[in-house]
Amino acid sequence: MRQAAAKRTWCLLVVLILLGCQPESKMLTIYLIGDSTMADYSDNYDPGKDYMKTRYPVTGWGQVLQQCFDSEDLNQFASLFQVDSVIVDDRARGGRSTRTFFQEGRWRSVYNGLQPGDLVLMQFGHNDAAENKTERYVDIEGYKEFLRLYVNQSRDKGAIPIILTPVARNYPWKEGHLENVHGEYPAAAKAVSDEMETLFIDLNQLSMDAFSVKGRSYVTEKYFMNLDSGKYEAYPNGQSDNTHFQPEGAQVVACLVCEELKTLQK
Repeated sequence: MRQAAAKRTWCLLVVLILLGCQPESKMLTIYLIGDSTMADYSDNYDPGKDYMKTRYPVTGWGQVLQQCFDSEDLNQFASLFQVDSVIVDDRARGGRSTRTFFQEGRWRSVYNGLQPGDLVLMQFGHNDAAENKTERYVDIEGYKEFLRLYVNQSRDKGAIPIILTPVARNYPWKEGHLENVHGEYPAAAKAVSDEMETLFIDLNQLSMDAFSVKGRSYVTEKYFMNLDSGKYEAYPNGQSDNTHFQPEGAQVVACLVCEELKTLQK
């Protein structure tokens, strides 16, 4: 009896030692900062309101980015990070430019939570370019300066900044191809990336090309928020919106970002 009890105790000790030797699980947070095209409308975007009744089907591409890391083999991102799990923390918000995102303290809350190795994906430009909306407008030089700020402060915390050009709108089309509607802002984002040697995703070009392959009619109906009346509770009179995405469009853009992340090397 004593020998059996001693054997059980020894086995228990071995198991505990082995468990203690298991490597600690590594987790990475990917922070998203940007505007409404990137935002998560389902996660308390409008406190106290039912997303399915008040906003659906509008969907930011950041809202569905988590699916990429839940379904893909994380080893495919080994040149960028090597972890066991990824959490997407979407802080993007509608109507925000590089300046207002900072002034409202939204960046401060991200900065405070940054840990070494975290990623910061920044996609601005839609609202920076809104010259007729002075409360959000940021000229090209200001836009570049705020991007530099986000890059520098991310690096201060040991995080990895990634600059994205603004995702395409559904206009203008020329000879069957979607063209750039963002003026000089995509080139400005690229210039800051080159200057500061940051990782870069040209989401504007990627989305223009991907949408062009599907064709104007398809993306207008399936990707963007062009809705028939009476189809959705939140939009009883329908909707004509060539900036924001339906779920299918958001998923396409999220996949473009996901595939680009696999190619980046920190």
